[in-house]
Amino acid sequence: MNLTPIVQPYFSHRVKASLRWIKDGATAQREQLTWMLNRAKNTLWGNQYNFNTISAYEQFARRVPITPYEELRPYVMRMINGERDVLWPGITRNFAQSSGTSDGKSKYIPITADSFKRCHYQGGTDVVAHYLNLYPDSRMFSGKGFILGGSFGNELSLPKGVVVGDLSANLIDNINPLVNLVRVPSKEIALMEDWTKKLPALVKASINQNITNISGVPSWFLTVLKEVIAKAGASTIHDVWPNLEVFFHGGISFKPYREQYHAITDPAKMRYLETYNASEGFFAVQNAIDDPAMLLLLDVGVFYEFIPLDEIDNPHPKILPIWKVEPGKVYALVITACNGLWRYPIGDTVKIESVEPLKITIAGRTKHFINAFGEELMVHNSDAAIAKACDELDCAVLNYTAAPVYAGDHSRGRHEWLIEFARQPQNLAQFASRLDALLQQENSDYQAKRYNSIFLDPLSIVVARTGVFDDWLASTGKLGGQRKVPRLSNDRRFLDPLLNMNK
Repeated sequence: MNLTPIVQPYFSHRVKASLRWIKDGATAQREQLTWMLNRAKNTLWGNQYNFNTISAYEQFARRVPITPYEELRPYVMRMINGERDVLWPGITRNFAQSSGTSDGKSKYIPITADSFKRCHYQGGTDVVAHYLNLYPDSRMFSGKGFILGGSFGNELSLPKGVVVGDLSANLIDNINPLVNLVRVPSKEIALMEDWTKKLPALVKASINQNITNISGVPSWFLTVLKEVIAKAGASTIHDVWPNLEVFFHGGISFKPYREQYHAITDPAKMRYLETYNASEGFFAVQNAIDDPAMLLLLDVGVFYEFIPLDEIDNPHPKILPIWKVEPGKVYALVITACNGLWRYPIGDTVKIESVEPLKITIAGRTKHFINAFGEELMVHNSDAAIAKACDELDCAVLNYTAAPVYAGDHSRGRHEWLIEFARQPQNLAQFASRLDALLQQENSDYQAKRYNSIFLDPLSIVVARTGVFDDWLASTGKLGGQRKVPRLSNDRRFLDPLLNMNK
């Protein structure tokens, strides 16, 4: 039975709502900030900064400082230990474990009842709403959705009723039970921690289902789909799931994986929609077929601010609200949200693609880049160059990471890449040369440093053995559906351990 026409009106109101705030984003954002300030005025944080006397954004910006996680950690730990009304009203029982900070510790992002409802689940609803608006012929509710998620961790001694784990695990664990009727796998399988046991369980749970849509991180879902195809003895995933129509993807760039998905799907049937759903909130969704930029969600309990890239290391940086950003520029994203994060830099950089409506693409991480020689190479540069090189030279990449090699007595510096290929190029030297040239096309600073090899030598590539990135993730305790490999690093903290494992 196809329930799509029945449920479509429920989703269409969200598209209409977005059309309203697209025309006046500033008002929508000021309303969100006012609501959050009022909601949290009697919390420990609200009393500390006298929220009850703040009536406008300008006052808020002057009074409340930018607050990195290291400064929030003591407050969050008090929340984990059961204290109420700390950063947000009430007691918070769910926390998303995210990547570590400069002090080497994991981050625990609060997921309050308000952020579940107003942000994360609302964002998920908006994704479906925009997809159905783009494709009125959709039959996605004639079958089930396959949601690939992570698990809960056990590194903390937690009070009763408090849980810490991947964002996806928290979302699956708290989802409306009605949603479980239209999704796989079961909660028991979805929350399994051991990926070596979870993968075959996922295949078994999904292979005989009528799957119409899938949601997850491209790298991990690729592994699952290949296992399903192999188990079924099929050629493509559409031989197994003929009604599969859309992949809602996020977490990492889809560019390096697009060709591999085309190879295991029927391209005539498959659609793709990018989302921006981070541990800190659900921020954006692609809302046009021919435009990869994502529409920033302005009414989901998040207030956005932006730091220009050249201000990131300034202890008192220039900070802009949405009504002051400029198209074409890259900014570090700062959020205030209904999970109790106040003027919090989440570590992502975004490029403003347009301002009316406000649409973004993810440029990378503020700490995941290479600028060892003034080249300012960002992840969106490397993703784009890798995708083009693979397309031109008929090869495919599963995972990669890169880091600087510093100049020696008789050599200039260069970038060293470790690449795991799904399909290797016929000529590795040709691939390296083409990748280097494409990086120069993508990034003028890198091009300037590479000019005639005066400052920077050509990049070098080490071919990774099959599975080395998974082995490395497992060694860090981060193997699973939501874990990601750092693409670029300004030092060798990731590359050197991987190279040692690659021997």
